[in-house]
Amino acid sequence: MDYLTHTPVASIIFLFTIITSIYAFNDHGLFGKFMLHPYSVSRKHKLYTLVTSGLIHADWMHLIFNMMTFYFFAFRLEALIGSWEFGLLYFLGLILSDIPSVIKHKDDMWYNSLGASGAISAVLFSFILFDPMSKMIIFPLPIPIWAWLFGLLYLAYCWQMSKRAQDNINHDAHFFGALTGMIVTVLLVPGIIPNFIARLIG
Repeated sequence: MDYLTHTPVASIIFLFTIITSIYAFNDHGLFGKFMLHPYSVSRKHKLYTLVTSGLIHADWMHLIFNMMTFYFFAFRLEALIGSWEFGLLYFLGLILSDIPSVIKHKDDMWYNSLGASGAISAVLFSFILFDPMSKMIIFPLPIPIWAWLFGLLYLAYCWQMSKRAQDNINHDAHFFGALTGMIVTVLLVPGIIPNFIARLIG
C-alpha cells in the first residue's frame, strides 16, 4: 500500500505492464495487435501501438530485465520528481523513443517491435541526473555499482543487442529513451545539471 500511496503512477505502470505482458504470452492475437508496426504507423494507422508496444514483452527474460530496472529506479524517481512529472516523462520516453524506429523502418512491412525499453531508459537516465553515485547490486555482479555505471553498461548491452536485431525487441529505443529522459528532466527540474555535476564530483 505504501507504494500505491506514495508512488501511484509507477505502481500502476509496473503492475499493468507485468499483467499485460503475461497475458500476451498466452494470447498471440493481443501480441499482434499491441506490437509497434512502423510501416502502419508511418501511414497513420495503428498509432496506438506507440503506447501499447510498451505494455508487452518478447519473453520472460525481456520482461524480468525491464521490470527489474524499472523497480530499481522508477519508484525512487517518482518520489523525487513528482507523480504527474513521472507520468509525463515515462510516456514521452515511450513514444519519442519509438519515432526513430518508425522512420528507420517505415518501408519495412515485416518489421515489428515491442517492449518498454525506451520508457525505462528515460526513467533510468532521469534518475542518474538526480543521483549518479547511488549504488546498487545487480545480479550477477558480486559488488555494488554506481547508477551512472549501470547506465553505461545498460546502453552498451543494448548497442550489442541492436546489432543482432533478431528478436523483435526495439533495442534502438534504449538510446533515444535515455536522451528523452535527460531532456525532459532538464526541462522539468531547474538546476538538475549543477546537481548532477556536484554529486558526480562531490
